[in-house]
This record gives sequence, C-alpha cells and structure tokens, in this order.
Amino acid sequence: MELDKMDENDWKYHGEGNKSLVVSHVQHARVLRLLKYSTEDDENSHKTTEQAFRHIQNIVDYSKNVMKPLLGEKFVHNGEAVKLPIDFVRQLSLKVQRERPESRCDKVMDTFSGCALCLPNLTQLSSCCCFGQHRPPLCIEIKPKCGFLPSSRHVTKEIKSKVCRFCMHQHFKLASGKWKRLSRYCPLDLFSGNKQRMYLAIKHLIEEPQNNFKIFKGGECIYSCKDDADVLQDLDELAQHLRPYFLPSGSLINGHQASKVVLNELIQVLMSALLSSWDCPRTVEPRKTHLPEGRVTCEASILHRDLLWNGNHCLPKDCVLAKILGTQMHDNLDIEGLNPLFRRVEQHLQDFPKERSRLQIDGPYDESFLEKVQNCPAEDDGSIEYAVGKVHQYRVAMTAKDCSIMIAIAPCGEDDGLDQNLEIQPAKPRFSYSVSILDLDPKPYDSIPHQSRLDAKILNYYLRSTQPNHQEVDNLELTNPGLFLGRDREDCTLVFHPV
Repeated sequence: MELDKMDENDWKYHGEGNKSLVVSHVQHARVLRLLKYSTEDDENSHKTTEQAFRHIQNIVDYSKNVMKPLLGEKFVHNGEAVKLPIDFVRQLSLKVQRERPESRCDKVMDTFSGCALCLPNLTQLSSCCCFGQHRPPLCIEIKPKCGFLPSSRHVTKEIKSKVCRFCMHQHFKLASGKWKRLSRYCPLDLFSGNKQRMYLAIKHLIEEPQNNFKIFKGGECIYSCKDDADVLQDLDELAQHLRPYFLPSGSLINGHQASKVVLNELIQVLMSALLSSWDCPRTVEPRKTHLPEGRVTCEASILHRDLLWNGNHCLPKDCVLAKILGTQMHDNLDIEGLNPLFRRVEQHLQDFPKERSRLQIDGPYDESFLEKVQNCPAEDDGSIEYAVGKVHQYRVAMTAKDCSIMIAIAPCGEDDGLDQNLEIQPAKPRFSYSVSILDLDPKPYDSIPHQSRLDAKILNYYLRSTQPNHQEVDNLELTNPGLFLGRDREDCTLVFHPV
C-alpha cells in the first residue's frame, strides 16, 4: 500500500463499532480502521498526530504481545499502525458518510490525525486459496460474549451464579429500547462443547442476530441486525444467498424446506470450524478441556434440562472457543471482587503518582505486562502488585468477552489441497476455511467503575423484572433435536487454510 498515492475511490465503507469505522479496499484484501469520536468530545477529537498514533500503536502492541500469546498465533492478526495523508482521510470521510447507518452518525471519523490501523480483510480468504466453482468466499462473524458463570466468593447475589450476564443484559437492553426483541441465544450453550446446545445457540444467533452475528459474501455484508425487519423473510432471503454453497445445483428441494436444509448445513460448517483443534494432527484424538459443571448451564436458557445436563460438556483444547473461554476466565473474582482491588490501586496512585508508569496502568503493552497477567499471585498478600495483577487480568478477560470470531469459508474444487488421509464424501460440500479473532483492543483502566455500575443495574433490573418460570424451547426442537442436528448425515469436509 503506497501511502503517498492513496485514493478514496479505492476504498468503500465496511462497517463500524462504538469507537472506530472500517473501510475496505476494493481490490486488495486490506481494511483500514479509523478512530471516531463524539461531536462533543473536544478532548479526543483534537488529539495530536503523535497521540493518535500512540493510541493505535497501543492497540497493535496489546494484540501482538498480550492477546496473541493467550489466544494463539493462528487466530490473531495484529496489523500495523499507519499515518495517512490528511487530504485522503478527509475525502474518505465525505465519501463514506452517506453509507453510514443513521444510528452511528452521532460520532464522526477522526480527520485530524491521519492515523489508522491497517489489517487483513478477514472476510476474505487469501488469494492463494482455490475457489472450486468461482463463488466468492463467505465469512461469518460471531461475537460470542462471556461463556461462563462466576463462582467467586465475592458475588453477593446468588442469581449471578445461575443466570449468565448476556441473558440478564438482554432484559435490560429491551427495557432501555436498545433492542425490540429478546435474543434466545445463550453464550453458555455455544461454549458448552455439546453439539446439541451449540447447534441451537447458532440457530438462535441467526434468528436474532443483534450485534452478535453477521454474514459477508465476497466482502459485502448480506445478513446482520435489522430490528424492524420480518425475520422469516430475512431467513428465506439469506438461504437464497447460501443455496449455491450448500445445495447441489440440480437439487429438487425448494421453498421453505430448502431454506431449512441450507441453514442446517451452514450451522454444521460453523460448528466444525469452532470445534477444530488446529494444533492436533488429524490422526490424533484432540485433547479436551472439561468445563467445571457448575459453570456450564444458565437457568435463563430456554433449552430443556435434558439437553443442558446430558452429554459431555467439553471443548477440544486448542479450538478457538477453548482459547477464548480460557482467556475470559482470567476474571476469576467478578467485578464485585475486583472493586476493592481497584480502589487499592487508585489510592496507591494518589499517594505515589509516579508509580503509574512502573505498574503499566496505561501500557506499554509488552512482555512485562503479559507477565503481570500470567504470574499474579493466587492469594491476596495485601500488595499493590497483587491488586494491579488482578486489574490487568480483568481487563484482559473483558477484551476476550467482547471479541469477535471470523470464520471465512470458500468452496474447494475436487482436487484442491485436501489431506490425502481424509475420507471425502464426493456428494458433500467441501470448503477451505480460516478462523480468526478480532476486536482485541485493550479495555481502559478507568472504565472499571463504569463496569461496576452497569453490572449492578443489569442485575437489579433482572431481579425486578423476571418471573421464576422461564419459557420452554420450541416443541419441535425438544421432541426431535436430531431433526435439527442431522445425526445421520455425513459432515461436510473442511480444510483449514491459514490467513
């Protein structure tokens, strides 16, 4: 990428989150992530180029030196901080403004610093991948959220050890107008490793995607949250997009039945990708991570108790879900247990402000920071080092709770790069695919008080608003889960393709 020859017409709007806006190159598999600010946020909107560059470099360093060792080299792509021509950035801002959702326009793109984060476009597989029938790659983005229940002795309300944060937060978001419908997705089902529960978790994500599920085709988003849309209509339209990938061209299955078959195939592919253990040879049984029994079931899940309690609850040790869950569980005190330690750190910094640098409160995010996370003492010895270690662990866990998984897949030709030892079912779809993790920014140290207040609001609202009895799962899913899981079918073949 020649920075002195940047043309805004080579880039298009790709999406945005709360703190950044993303554009993608129309030809090359690259994206630029640019900071954005509230129109009222004068302090941030006029950061110097050096300040903005340092902010982005911190994101790169945190991904590279902290999250990549924890989550795995194969999954994390940290990118690089770049300085762009100011004229290019300003023209780009004008170009993409008309494509932005109205709900996001309360913030503006940073057009002062010229700094951005350059990353691979994870909605595409690299050009060396073979596309068997010249179909564009698909990419599915899943934001899984927190996959366990707290077991800390500091938790003051018993409900927190029975109902997961996501399910409680749904009620709060519905009441505040954030969403118009409750999602039936429960993260504990996805992280359970139980294929019946995982299947239904992904099915519920598709039915009510909110901000937690998107599908891209050839880099273009074809399915995401549309809060006012007819959901069934959207699912049939989605199935039409996906049909060439999952149904043979001569198939006689049509209509709503075809939609069910296509979406079933998609879910099977996603489960295979999420459970793939990349570091194990295919001839070796992958090692399993067994989940603590008390942390794998959520009382708010609509699944029948037989599905919750029967079967194994374990994940292949090196699969992407196990890596994310293990990192999330660095939060082993819960925000209620962390608060006193945060106050200890705050008091120490008031007494000794120069200690802020030594304790790496604001970085740098290097090997020393990771060592503080990994080597924090198991028991509180009253030291500032213990308190800081726990605060850093909590921030790392919060990043893992808010990350996204990108699963890119593309059809393989008959002879494309398959392991000779694999049994291939010629009639089944065959895919080359990659799995990546993104959205790995460091969570601000000073956001911890906000997290504490939000936790209390969510908890108190849930206790006030819910009834003891919970809605049961659909009768069809209950009485015949094998219908959805396709127990008698042969899985499609997936071939791991590194980015």
